Amino acid sequence: MTGPTEGPGLPGRLAAWGPRTDRGRLLLVVSLVAAVTVFTATVPLLRGFFDLRVYYGAVHTWAHHDGRLYDYRVPGTLYGFTYPPFAAVAMLPLALLGRTPAIVVSLLVNLAALAGVLRLLAGPHRRRHGWYRWALCLCLLALFEPLRDTFSFGQVNLVLLALVLVDCVLLATGRGRRAGAGIGLAAAVKLTPALFIGLLLLAGRRRAAGTATAVAVAATALAAWVDPAASRVYWTEALWDTGRVGRLDYVSNQSLQGVLARLGESGRPLWATAALLTLWVWARRSRRAVAAGDWTAAFALTGATACLVSPITWVHHLVWLLPSFAVLVRAGHLRIAGALYATLCTSVVWLWFDDASGLGGFLGGNLYTWISLGLLLGLPTGQPRADRPPLARSARATAPAPSPESPATKAVPDQPESPSGAGAPAAATGAADASAGPAGRSPSSEPTGSTCPSAAKPQSSSARASSYTVNPPSA
Repeated sequence: MTGPTEGPGLPGRLAAWGPRTDRGRLLLVVSLVAAVTVFTATVPLLRGFFDLRVYYGAVHTWAHHDGRLYDYRVPGTLYGFTYPPFAAVAMLPLALLGRTPAIVVSLLVNLAALAGVLRLLAGPHRRRHGWYRWALCLCLLALFEPLRDTFSFGQVNLVLLALVLVDCVLLATGRGRRAGAGIGLAAAVKLTPALFIGLLLLAGRRRAAGTATAVAVAATALAAWVDPAASRVYWTEALWDTGRVGRLDYVSNQSLQGVLARLGESGRPLWATAALLTLWVWARRSRRAVAAGDWTAAFALTGATACLVSPITWVHHLVWLLPSFAVLVRAGHLRIAGALYATLCTSVVWLWFDDASGLGGFLGGNLYTWISLGLLLGLPTGQPRADRPPLARSARATAPAPSPESPATKAVPDQPESPSGAGAPAAATGAADASAGPAGRSPSSEPTGSTCPSAAKPQSSSARASSYTVNPPSA
């Protein structure tokens, strides 16, 4: 694959500073790991694997207690399962585990997904970066708030990102005939990754779009066969029940609708207008990226757009912005990438947790939204010529001038150019990804913020969940 960070890449650039000896590098890495460990253990609060507890309790009740999947609520809260039924089918292995093993499996799965994402974004030159460069990169990733929250919530966004990136790599390396399955599976688990099917249609990749659609439909049909009642409830009731989503004006909702809700504008016409304008910009910029053979940028733009237009984009959904940072680094905008990335490590939006009114609240309380919007508007598209794969370069090369020693030969017609750039996805999660219920606004009742104390539901619950199921299985 031709990765977005071919050239020196982020790991390579990180290694440009610091000690030159192996011993000095080892000491630096140990020091950084210790600092990151102290930071993550003291500054941001862990989320208590709340989302995993929702998955675990819903699946256990569904599988072992003949419960209705969408009737389950975490005891003491209003929150239950909000994903499409196929997500529950995919999570059925949780029914075989106790609570502690389920947490261990969640961490291992997310670690594997992160390794896959880094492998796909780094490209074929990942091995040349060495342990030191990758250790520095991992320390930076550990500070990234959306990534921290994904692990501590037990969320699935990294897995979906990895699935989508596989298709990006296939398209970027001229194997588009095999693409689509990853996007289809991601769209069957959550709804908003379906925007990537729209990208395939914009790019004229009808075969890949058909594959993605067929996989999503087949997975949904499988879930309907497993439990017809659950599918009926989801597609006719739960999907349209906005009360299951959570408070739109909660500061963790860093979507366009979250911005409008914090301004007191909760009407759908205004949000629909903003979403349509955003999609128009996305369509124009994504077409240009694809025309330039830059699938990495096209997928990164789609990820940022999904974060913006989704009704709910909790902070942990912003892992879909990771490909955008790969594009910025690849294009040589290391300072911009560093500034934006550092901002997303600070939990700064939580300073306006209690009151997001006024100019300060508008600018600071929605800062992550402005970052997503800035990436959509300003992300560089079109890989530098040096990053194009050999096939793309040779296809455009002209025949060399004949020399006395070598007579001119007949030129071979140009071969079709293979698109360059490597995978990066997106998609924010929509209404099906958040949990529901009204709640107060005290820090103790809404602990999604890194600076706020922990509570039952990290999005907006005021009650504390004390168990997983009505009759919790033994651990």
